Amino acid sequence: MTATLPPPPTHVRAAPEAPLLEAALARVRAPDVVLAVSRAGHRTYAFGGTGAGAHAPAGPGAGAAGREHLAYGLGSLTKTFTVLLLADLARAGALALDDPLTAHLPGTYGAAAGRITLRHLATHTSGLPRVPRDLLVPAVLHPQTNGYAGYTRERLLAALAAARPRHAPGTRWHYSNLGIALLGPVLEHAGGAPYAELLTRRVLRPLGLDGTTLGPGGATPATGHRGDGRTPVPAVDMAAFGPAGGLLATPADLLTYAEALLDPRAAALRDVQVPQLRRRTPRHRREVHTLTWFQHPGRGGPLLFHAGATFGQQCFLGFHPATRTAVAGFATRHDRLTAIVGASYGLLHSLSVA
Repeated sequence: MTATLPPPPTHVRAAPEAPLLEAALARVRAPDVVLAVSRAGHRTYAFGGTGAGAHAPAGPGAGAAGREHLAYGLGSLTKTFTVLLLADLARAGALALDDPLTAHLPGTYGAAAGRITLRHLATHTSGLPRVPRDLLVPAVLHPQTNGYAGYTRERLLAALAAARPRHAPGTRWHYSNLGIALLGPVLEHAGGAPYAELLTRRVLRPLGLDGTTLGPGGATPATGHRGDGRTPVPAVDMAAFGPAGGLLATPADLLTYAEALLDPRAAALRDVQVPQLRRRTPRHRREVHTLTWFQHPGRGGPLLFHAGATFGQQCFLGFHPATRTAVAGFATRHDRLTAIVGASYGLLHSLSVA
């Protein structure tokens, strides 16, 4: 049974959006909660949580207690960085979005894999399963164990060879960690360097994201927790699945990232926001997907967003270009009651119409 945590104490810097931030913080249940807002370049941070740092001071220069400078696991939000790198290499002519996947991988993978393009991988329309079959049984038997640790590139390519596509490439949307992970070796082949080096050189450094790294190694990492809110979970090693979920980033860095997307001076930053498809189910009939972002209609223009989770943390990043508003949310607890994604999305929506 999941423990119900008491309402978290909060700390919000004085700002016009403070009441909305307070309301959003009150929805989230986690030892450490951070909400970060950028509106026309002006930043506001809100802190909450039930942990020891819940009353930490806010603002740049607050030292170790300034949680906007801790590194939080991004989980699937990493995918937006990987696809941005893909778009950047496409602009540089190192590859094309409609290249076959197999054109950038050594080995033989069968006719089905040969019909998958890089665009299919980026937009989750490849037909590949969410995860390889050799991860399914361990995930069921040991749900709290990180099965990605030690998963090699060789196993990843073997998983592609053994995969049975759920549908023909380009015909349906089906979320696939495997598909995005395969962009890792593709980008390495096209860029002539390891994924982490390419991402740092072509995306992180140009955008000034010094607090964003593939795995621990930069800023002090935040400690995640299981659903009970007490059991700590260390930072996750994603191995070959790093391009699908291995980045850590500070809230300050995520706002910098969002601000670059709100003012996309580089072509690749614009490319990843171009709509590619619409979900064709009654539940998602109004949901559009760009090359990497989910997109919902909003006042004056769309809301773009993506969420992520590790075994002990959850996060959200969304932005509304029409009002130059961005919201990043982080929680160091992972279960369905944490509510950071819903609270952050609701905050973004509220700010976009305020």
